[in-house]
Amino acid sequence: MRVVITGASRGIGLEFTRRYLEGGHRVFALARSPLKSAGLTELFSRHPGTLLRVDCDVGEDASVSQACGSVQGATEAVDRLLNNAGTYGPDDDRLERLDFAEMRRVFEVNTFGPLRVSREFLALLKKGAGPALVHITSLMGSLEDNRSGGKWSYRMSKAALNMAARNLALELSGDRIISVVLHPGWVRTDMGGRNAPLSVQDSVSAMMQTIERLTLDESGGFYDRHGQPVPW
Repeated sequence: MRVVITGASRGIGLEFTRRYLEGGHRVFALARSPLKSAGLTELFSRHPGTLLRVDCDVGEDASVSQACGSVQGATEAVDRLLNNAGTYGPDDDRLERLDFAEMRRVFEVNTFGPLRVSREFLALLKKGAGPALVHITSLMGSLEDNRSGGKWSYRMSKAALNMAARNLALELSGDRIISVVLHPGWVRTDMGGRNAPLSVQDSVSAMMQTIERLTLDESGGFYDRHGQPVPW
């Protein structure tokens, strides 16, 4: 398979990159500074023929367009696109403390970012084999699950991403492109923190199994890492 992964320099994105490479797949690892990632450097030393590191800031139109051009120069199609890049944003817990400029920045990455990437890579996906768009979301984007409030920017941006993924599933059904959102669990990453109960390896292993089981009937869904439905 030919796999594009955003936010690939660390955490969940880096582990997805590692697993797909170990499975013999070709990976296009997109990140803001991929050549500075020790993890990607180590993987490139072991998989120089199947790993392409690509500069990409998903919050910038020009950067995403340039990244897509780099990938187009190396492959004619993409089979999996994992929109993993994200930011937690400010710890905005009260209405009176909201910083709208900061909120816009979070939306640029968490919501508009996946849409930018999906739009730019759509032509390559349409040529892929059983193509799938996988957007990494969070349970914090669930309306039904929100019983504690706070974290306005992150919650709202992920809820909007969930709706975008659903729209994509409907719009791309005629092209037989799957679009889903996956909640990876509370994972020990820079974002999740050291107290999170789930390792990156366990989260990604479960998500990869779920991704490869997906069918068009499940497109448009919100699932946990094991493929179980999550309430919207």
